[in-house]
Amino acid sequence: MASLSTATRIVHRESVEPTRRLKADICVVGAGIAGMSAALQAAKLGRKVILVDSQAALGGQAVNSIIATFCGLFSNGTHGYQFTYGIADDILNYLESQDQAIFYRHGPNTTVVYYDEVALGRWVEQSVLQAGIQPLMGAILSDVEVVDGRVNRANFMTRYGAVSIEAEGFVDASGDAALVYQAGFPCREPAEKGVFGTQMVVLENINEDHQPTKQLISERMKERGDAYGLRRREGLGFTIPGRGIVAMNMTHVETPLDPVEASIKALEGKEQASRAVDFLKREFPECFGQARIRAFGLPGIRQTRWIVGRHHLTVDELTSGHFFDDAIARTAWPIELHDHDDGHHWITFDEDHVHYIPLGSLVPAECHNVVAAGRCIDADSAALSSVRVMGPCIAMGMAAAYALDLARGGSVQNIDVAAMRERVKDNVEQHHYRWSEADLAKKVLA
Repeated sequence: MASLSTATRIVHRESVEPTRRLKADICVVGAGIAGMSAALQAAKLGRKVILVDSQAALGGQAVNSIIATFCGLFSNGTHGYQFTYGIADDILNYLESQDQAIFYRHGPNTTVVYYDEVALGRWVEQSVLQAGIQPLMGAILSDVEVVDGRVNRANFMTRYGAVSIEAEGFVDASGDAALVYQAGFPCREPAEKGVFGTQMVVLENINEDHQPTKQLISERMKERGDAYGLRRREGLGFTIPGRGIVAMNMTHVETPLDPVEASIKALEGKEQASRAVDFLKREFPECFGQARIRAFGLPGIRQTRWIVGRHHLTVDELTSGHFFDDAIARTAWPIELHDHDDGHHWITFDEDHVHYIPLGSLVPAECHNVVAAGRCIDADSAALSSVRVMGPCIAMGMAAAYALDLARGGSVQNIDVAAMRERVKDNVEQHHYRWSEADLAKKVLA
């Protein structure tokens, strides 16, 4: 038997802890779907990349808040064409190769992708390591060094000490415009009431044969919600058939930017989700009577703070389908604005409708080497509620990597628009149907 190692050493905290200093071509702040897409695309372009996140795990809300759906990835209609490619194809192909990790729900308005968050999390981790990206997790942004409109360095604090990152370019995929805000550049916040987030909860051991419809759940919530202390009066679940597991979206949670209030609201969100589960078990016992809570997601956040960009995307530009010369992404997802307690605005578009996201909405107006991606780009609240979903967020992340690659140490305000258009053309122009006519005719897919 090998001898046990019992050696220890005595240590004392130094008066000034040393700061770990890192350097990269591109630093991505935020490892959610947009940031992860930016980091992977930058690595594919041969850039040295550092990917930072405040959580102790990669994947952001897509993995850790258990969002469970890719929305806005396909055009309208029951079997529309794909809007976003590249990194999106990498994800879909991987999930399709795993057992019961993905389900395409077709219709009535569009195709929504349900996915297993554990499988997606493993893909993110494996992809980051294989790409040679340097991850830095559990890192809180503390301050930013800015010189002549350029972010030179971002400083972070982890539980193990301070880290300072110098980079040629930065991607703000933090969701709250944390990098841009800390750097002192102008940002937007809701003028009055904000947008509610959601506390997701995953239930196991449900009876799929007796699942109630979204409409029936919502009707019962309106009728009986007071008896259970429910705040939101509408609900829906995301189920991959055959697993007996459902991710339930039934809460509205305030998402303040104040640190103390945010902590309180996070706990209140779990209480809301628990009440919603009690409602389901009592009101729909055939489906949920034997269900158990498998997991609470981290607090889900829709919109909090976003950049002031070169272009302010408006809801009128969305509804008219306005095309921009610097378009980098597209979607047709409905306006989904969660701005009131018991429900939300849900405004759908016609089957042939497409709206676009310009690069100008990703570029902070007063900064030369930062590009935003994800839910903190510049748009009015209604427009942002449509374009912040995961399909276009993947395209935004890829576009951020392309823009910084084209800038090559210069200004993202002055990159070659024609060259940018060539790089993003698949995500703006391509019409590929993921399902063949033969598949549809044989009804291979549900």
